[in-house]
Amino acid sequence: MLVLHRLVVGLFLMISAIAQAQSFTSIQVTSARSADVQSRRVRVFPNGDLSATSVNAITLISYGYDVPANPSERLSALPPWVYSERYDIEARASSTTKHLAPSDENRSELVRAIFRQVLADRFHFVIRTENRSIPVYALVVAPSGAELKPVSDTECIFDTARDGCHTFPGGFGHPLNANAVDMDDLAHYIENWTDLPVVNRTSLTGVFMMSSEGWRPMRLPPPPPNGERVDFTQLKTIDAVLGGLGLQLQKGFATVPIYTVDQIQRP
Repeated sequence: MLVLHRLVVGLFLMISAIAQAQSFTSIQVTSARSADVQSRRVRVFPNGDLSATSVNAITLISYGYDVPANPSERLSALPPWVYSERYDIEARASSTTKHLAPSDENRSELVRAIFRQVLADRFHFVIRTENRSIPVYALVVAPSGAELKPVSDTECIFDTARDGCHTFPGGFGHPLNANAVDMDDLAHYIENWTDLPVVNRTSLTGVFMMSSEGWRPMRLPPPPPNGERVDFTQLKTIDAVLGGLGLQLQKGFATVPIYTVDQIQRP
């Protein structure tokens, strides 16, 4: 009974913390002032404030619901403007919002709750969730052991700048280059180009620095605006790239959320 009581109390505290993270005094959404790719950035500050420059709605959905930004079986079809139209967003957290410490076990859930609240309040986002057992790749540590460089906790909670935390700057073939990412970040990133969803089963905690070559996508990303075909055939496979980090993908099954979007509107 004592163990059950502790589990119930822990769950209540987590839900309460997430609810607090959703409280804002103001959310301002305007059309992006700049279309320059270099200006795109999303930050979540330790006090729960969110600042985004030239961000599209699919980015908010991707981070808020832990789904790929590329089309995925885990998310129903969305209108084209969700990908093409960009916004500047400033959301100010209330004084009751939980401070987001880098070591907080619920940090990822708290950050996701922030994105979800912006979507609900300004994009009138309504979504249904169905948990379903489907084929997946499990991201696991290779038998030889992980070859990752841990980094100390940092003040950066979430920042998509090239030198930010919990983000991959990108590049040809989507190299796994990052200053400070955890294994959930890695699983979320590579799922954009794998042919099955990816779940983190590594049991590795903390954040790591990593560097790799680009890799050949299992499924092609959406074509670039100019319509030119990109040749990825000379790149390594994802198995080879992950192997260099002491990680691997294993096929299996997992129960994951499948999302159906009932409503999304321009802000």
